[in-house]
Amino acid sequence: MSERIAVVILRVWRVYARRSTLTRLERALIVEPMMQEGSNASSVVSGAAKVAAVGLDFGTTNSAIAIVGEDGAPRLARFMAAEGGEQSETFRSIMFFEAVEETGGTDSAVAVGNDAIRRYLAAAGNGRLVQSLKSFLADKTFESTDIMGETYTLGDLIAPIISALRDAAIAQFGELPPRIVVGRPVHFAAAGNPDEALARSRLDIAIRRAGWSDVVFEYEPVAAAYDYALRITRDETVLIADFGGGTSDFSILQLKPRTAAKHGAARYEILGNDGVGIAGDAFDGRVMRHLVAPALGRGTKYRSPYGMVLPAPTWPYTNLERWHHLSFLKARATMLRFEELQRESLEPEKIAALIHLVENDLGYFLFRAVEKTKLELSGLEAADFLFSDPPVLIEKIVARPDFENWIARYLEQIAGCVDRLMKAVGLMPDKIDSVFLTGGSSFVPAVRRIFIERFGAERIRMGDEFTSVARGLALSAAR
Repeated sequence: MSERIAVVILRVWRVYARRSTLTRLERALIVEPMMQEGSNASSVVSGAAKVAAVGLDFGTTNSAIAIVGEDGAPRLARFMAAEGGEQSETFRSIMFFEAVEETGGTDSAVAVGNDAIRRYLAAAGNGRLVQSLKSFLADKTFESTDIMGETYTLGDLIAPIISALRDAAIAQFGELPPRIVVGRPVHFAAAGNPDEALARSRLDIAIRRAGWSDVVFEYEPVAAAYDYALRITRDETVLIADFGGGTSDFSILQLKPRTAAKHGAARYEILGNDGVGIAGDAFDGRVMRHLVAPALGRGTKYRSPYGMVLPAPTWPYTNLERWHHLSFLKARATMLRFEELQRESLEPEKIAALIHLVENDLGYFLFRAVEKTKLELSGLEAADFLFSDPPVLIEKIVARPDFENWIARYLEQIAGCVDRLMKAVGLMPDKIDSVFLTGGSSFVPAVRRIFIERFGAERIRMGDEFTSVARGLALSAAR
């Protein structure tokens, strides 16, 4: 199709979009990507180097997309950072539905990724922020949700994020092949009984809706092994530990380095895989439980209509511990229950703080405060926690030993998973040549200590903690 014809079609679509009955999400999926492609038509048509393969890491918190060109080298798409500054190689797995009063029209605006955070900050939280969608993939109880009067399935919410990743890759690298290799955890996580087949099906459908016709899944730690193979010069038996937002995944492989030939690929034999549905989000949840929730009413009491003094219900705070459930507390029926609880509470100011947090959709700011403290504790013995949004003020000093006590049972489950995998493959620790740690929680000293105690500090390797999986997926796709 010529560029001139493409521009004409784009103009027709723009007119149709304003007059049609498409939902706002259909416009986001169909019209907006076409507008972006139209604005980038010259760069695509002029011809970049041919893309040989593409890999997608759709993450709980962050996503990334990488390609391999004719030279066999992986390259990552880049995005405008969420809050200014330099460009980023990661894309937030997040959506923001901006309220009608903010858009000045009759429909709310939909933004995804890093732009969703920019729009959320500009709107002062006046809208609905949806995040950690990957955590719902294996959840059979999640069928759809109502957002500002419209019903959305999980595919409706995930597809626009993946479409935006695809559009960015096309704009930067040119036409993409119809086949894509997509990362997946060893075991999908969900509350209750995770449905693996459902998770794969939902993710497959969302990726196909975004424009790919041939979808192949690869374990995320195996993909990270492809990236790690670029660093080695001899055969190694490697333990790969990939820590995401929702899962921690482990693979043991016998890995041969990539050959010097132009299209040479790393060769490997997978000895075993295992994983556990615990990672960064779970650590954040423990900070919420012990540090934040008491200031929002957890542990307080209220007087029932019959005069009995009862403990405040725990279900709101359980939802607060799981970031991807926070936005669902904003339902009208839930807010009415909170207001009733505030009237009967013996500490109504704390329930008022909870209402303020949920009503103003302040989960992102709270998440950022928790993340900041957790990151500082990776290098310091104590860190300040501060969350301020008047009338709410939570300010405390957190000691690293306290944080490690809060997450102790999760550390035990991660360590148990590693030990279980080692036993399954029948290897003693001294047979592991190196341990490659990737993902955000690999920075947590207590997590690293699990591997240092078993394999020795000299065998620990780190690097490209947030993009090694995406790079490896593209290399896997290029095989």
